[in-house]
Amino acid sequence: MSRSRRRARRHIHLAAHFPGVNNTTVWSDPRSGSQIDFASFEHLAKVAEAGLFDFFFLAEGLRLREHKGEIHDLDVVGRPESITVLNALAAVTDRLGLAATVNATFNEPFELARRLATLDHLSGGRAAWNVVTSSDAFTGQNFRRGGYLDRADRYTRAAEFVATARELWDSWTPEGTPRPFAHRGEQFDIEGRFTLPRSPQGHPVVIQAGDSPEGREFAAATADVVFSRHGTPEAGRAFYTDVKDRLRRYGREPEDLKIMPGATVVLGDTEAEARDRAVEIRRQQISPQNAINTLEQIWGADLSAHDPDGPLPAFDPEPRSGLAQGRTTMGDPTAIAAAWRALSAAGGLSIRQTVIEATARQSFVGTPHAVADELVAFVDGRAADGFILVPHLTPGGLDEFIARVVPLLQERGAFRTAYTGRTLRSHLGLPEARTRMGPRAA
Repeated sequence: MSRSRRRARRHIHLAAHFPGVNNTTVWSDPRSGSQIDFASFEHLAKVAEAGLFDFFFLAEGLRLREHKGEIHDLDVVGRPESITVLNALAAVTDRLGLAATVNATFNEPFELARRLATLDHLSGGRAAWNVVTSSDAFTGQNFRRGGYLDRADRYTRAAEFVATARELWDSWTPEGTPRPFAHRGEQFDIEGRFTLPRSPQGHPVVIQAGDSPEGREFAAATADVVFSRHGTPEAGRAFYTDVKDRLRRYGREPEDLKIMPGATVVLGDTEAEARDRAVEIRRQQISPQNAINTLEQIWGADLSAHDPDGPLPAFDPEPRSGLAQGRTTMGDPTAIAAAWRALSAAGGLSIRQTVIEATARQSFVGTPHAVADELVAFVDGRAADGFILVPHLTPGGLDEFIARVVPLLQERGAFRTAYTGRTLRSHLGLPEARTRMGPRAA
């Protein structure tokens, strides 16, 4: 065994992301299953638990996406509600953490705190909440308050939402005595008695995914885990250092917050085979129709007459046109168009080839040994504490990783060989949730 494998490693945290509505997942592959049938969720969760992962992660969709006024159906349409699925998974798993994405804009603290505490009780302390926000009036049309929330206020509401939920979870004493609560704030004015005693974790684990300055500050003040998007060691280290340094002003230690970027993995018996598989996956992810659709999202115009194997449009993007609704904003259209034109010109790339190169890159591509080494180097280099793995196939997309890479991580001393605790907080090495009864609680 080499000296590098003998020395103590930082522990890598791993989570499994159930693929959703995006161009990462290849739903057209014959091996893909349903995004709704419980068997799909059960398979991925059981494989992740067999691989000793920290948690299973579900995204959320509150409105069907539209493109040019029609339902966007290039991958899948429709997803079940996250907490309901995780309550069912609690019955067929034993140690795996269960993380639900739930929107803080279109929910209320008492109701959501109760649902999350219920999941934590039913699972024996394995619940997590991925806090997301929305300033999207299109999504808001599905709700009584509509798109009432200004974008600048989304983290204001989210921060008070999380604080209020924690007050509710803390309103029962550790000994099981209920106490009345009263919260008076700018966003919420509620009082009463919470209906559940403290759950096994005290508070479910809080996950957050914002990358803006406001999002980073919210994470440092509030979150236990950050779901980041920085895929290179350099970008990862810069983000990691920035967010961890913010913890001190909130009286927190660096290990109180875990940073876990989303990552994809493509394996092969040789480096060449892995690269070839990655190229084929990219082509599956970005079909000719998907390439034009993505380009229309940037250019804000109908480009159906353009050839996917032809050049990029000669004209500049239109101002925000509302052509795509309910899809993640990719950034400034003019800047993206300029970057894509430079990429296309440098490589002589068509529309489809440009979209593939610009949007569909895998994070780790190589043999199992090479991927294991990269993951260890990423975490040892303080670019992350672990990874939320996003497979391109549902539900079996992580089977190969768990069979071929996890044992190598264990050999390197970088990953657990058995669960040592029962709660998600114990898996993540997070401090126990402390009772925070303060002046807002009666």
